Amino acid sequence: MRLPITLSRYIGGQFFRNIALAFLGMVVVVGLGDMVELIRRTADVKTSFGVVLELLFLKIPDTGMRVIPFAVLIGGMVSLTRLTRTQELVIARAAGVSVWQFLMPALLLVLCIGIFFITVFNPISAAMLARFEQVEAKYITGKSSLLSVSSSGLWIRQVEQGKGEIKEHIFNAINVEKEGTKLSGVVIFNFGENSKFISRLDAKYAVLEQNKWHLFDVTTNIPAQFPKHDNELWLSTDLTTTQIQDSFASPLTLSFWQLPSFISTLEKAGFSALHHRMYWYSMLASPILLCAMILIAAVFSLRLPRKGGIMTLVVAGVITGFMIHFLTNLIYAFGQSGDIPVLLAAWSPSFIALMMGGGLLLHLEDG
Repeated sequence: MRLPITLSRYIGGQFFRNIALAFLGMVVVVGLGDMVELIRRTADVKTSFGVVLELLFLKIPDTGMRVIPFAVLIGGMVSLTRLTRTQELVIARAAGVSVWQFLMPALLLVLCIGIFFITVFNPISAAMLARFEQVEAKYITGKSSLLSVSSSGLWIRQVEQGKGEIKEHIFNAINVEKEGTKLSGVVIFNFGENSKFISRLDAKYAVLEQNKWHLFDVTTNIPAQFPKHDNELWLSTDLTTTQIQDSFASPLTLSFWQLPSFISTLEKAGFSALHHRMYWYSMLASPILLCAMILIAAVFSLRLPRKGGIMTLVVAGVITGFMIHFLTNLIYAFGQSGDIPVLLAAWSPSFIALMMGGGLLLHLEDG
């Protein structure tokens, strides 16, 4: 029997309202915690409370991206518990409506929510989080990204800490090997006070050694002077291999639509894009995870009031959601480290949760 349109809209409306309320409530709670943390971090620096509020506002969308699975779980449990307590689902089931039929509107709803979050909400979250990191670097940490990758190769900005004439070096390398420790086709622009251009170095390749860049086959060009050639040159640096690998744009600051091209550029440049690829696949799998949360909510919320123990089941459902979250992060960590294939690590938590929820629901309702 097909579920009537009116009943589908009613059930979908109940789920949408409760999921939205749970989402807003969780964003507010997590946001208050973030505000306390931001106040603590800005206690030792001269910043106004307006900066704290700006940082908090910029981080809200990212908080929403993180809490939406829990909002779906809690909102789903509230909806199903209410519909069960008011006997509405009992009447529907007495009329021949199966558990799968009255869950279908909720599943379609959260599937649409998941698609909306990764295609529309995520680009907003990524842009605001990127701005958050810029404001944070300006007012709190004082550190900004020194590296970037584009179609023109790798770019590195290095600020000279000493009192020499040169204050800043801008590196550009066409090819990168050994995770950024060996650069080829290197061009280095040297600048002094007030960004005054001093010289340009063209090197066949450069190798990052301890506290220095070792340049080979170098041509030095200085304004109003003849070019000078050296077989080797050394340039001091405070960069390390770890800093180079960790200084690229975080996957959280790149939108769902930007990630594929950035991953391609990063890999062509000779760097590992494992974290970015893992994040992109996990976003693709997120609508499946939201559907799994609805099934898990149904497992713990469809007990009739006369059987008692509803609150115990609700608490058990919330604990189950946190366990899934913990195991998901654990599997993601294995995927990011390369211990298991990225596709398996990104998709398996969602499908495991979906099969677990579906299997338990089949056992309780049809078994």
